[in-house]
Amino acid sequence: MIIDSHQHFWKYIPERDTWIDETMEVLRRDFFPEDLAPILKANQVSGCIAVQADQSEGETEFLLSCAAAHPFIKGVVGWVDLCASNLDERLAFFSKNSLFKGVRHIVQAEKEDFLLRKEVQRGIGKLSKCNLTYDLLVFPHQLPAAVTLVKQFPEQKFVLDHLAKPAISEPISKTWSTQIARLSENQNVFCKFSGMVTETKGYQFEADDFTPFLDVIFEHFGPDRILFGSDWPVCLLAAEYKHVLRLVMNYLDAHGQSVKDKVLGENAIAFYNL
Repeated sequence: MIIDSHQHFWKYIPERDTWIDETMEVLRRDFFPEDLAPILKANQVSGCIAVQADQSEGETEFLLSCAAAHPFIKGVVGWVDLCASNLDERLAFFSKNSLFKGVRHIVQAEKEDFLLRKEVQRGIGKLSKCNLTYDLLVFPHQLPAAVTLVKQFPEQKFVLDHLAKPAISEPISKTWSTQIARLSENQNVFCKFSGMVTETKGYQFEADDFTPFLDVIFEHFGPDRILFGSDWPVCLLAAEYKHVLRLVMNYLDAHGQSVKDKVLGENAIAFYNL
């Protein structure tokens, strides 16, 4: 069974979705479950996790409504204001829905110390009580803060999105690989094989370009703490869904079927409590 642990839906609103600039014409339209369903079927993917792309509770409600109407959406990683005074109330409200699996904030757009702020950590500290995960969306320079964060909450399940977005077309940064190793020392942290094709220069790449980076993740996180994610539709900037999936499957071929089963589905089921 294949579970895509990372994809998005949206109704494109230019005034809101300003991150989709003029170089991203392929993304300047609506992407709904009806668009993804045939793609998953064609690639023999059994289900997916819908992840927030907008920082609003409206986004969370939109994704939950998509999941309620489409059974192939197995869970939602939504957004809540972790610094809100009524956070307990909002977490209780959304947690009543069994499809609400976790929370994400677009930390990559924040200052380097965002994850170290007391009010942010206070909010993250409430998630495990609701059995909610936290997706870490950071750039490499924000990894030290992520390492500090996860150490403070050993009972909280975290997952690193997109390998922390290293520059795939350049030689591996020693700083990145060192911080990945430090992050992986915390057994409550997982990592997604996701978001890689869009971290290439000019969206041009060869399959072997990803291998050194995947090797670092596999060495440190091992087969039990890695999840496959397509990052559809953002991946369309660089590659079709089938090509993204094939990159990961080809890499995993050398590790045997049991490892492939874990990374492509079993780990996502366990992490997100599907």
